[in-house]
Amino acid sequence: MLRVSKLTDYAVVVLTRLSGNPDDAAVQTSPAIAQLTGVPEPTVAKVLKALGSGGLVISQRGARGGYRLSRPLETISVADVIAAVDGPIALTACVEGGPGGCDVRDICAVKGRWDLVNDSIRAALSAISLADMRDASIPRLFRIPVAEPKRTFA
Repeated sequence: MLRVSKLTDYAVVVLTRLSGNPDDAAVQTSPAIAQLTGVPEPTVAKVLKALGSGGLVISQRGARGGYRLSRPLETISVADVIAAVDGPIALTACVEGGPGGCDVRDICAVKGRWDLVNDSIRAALSAISLADMRDASIPRLFRIPVAEPKRTFA
């Protein structure tokens, strides 16, 4: 099963919460975000640190400190969040950016073939912005057509 990590899921929640202000430039504190999202504050802090390192949020220190988006939610893709929290998208160890190495690389019959699958998944995740997630509007390309019910005539 292909699944994003809990931290990535929480990161999407945190980022969409940061965009929830009428003024996206307003800063929000980690405890306030935790209270508004229901995500535990230590987890919010961990997620914000990863998102900061990934360039998706900006931290502001001081008495009026907190976090804000580094760019509009429409320009942050699901792939950006996964990469910031979990590292490069790599389905197997043998794709570029994959963790570790492969023990059977020299004799593998599908060596290099997973790149096609990995690139397609990365492209699909890059095409969905967090604004799409927040607004529950998926780009037309990724909408699954609803099958018309079969009509039977007696």
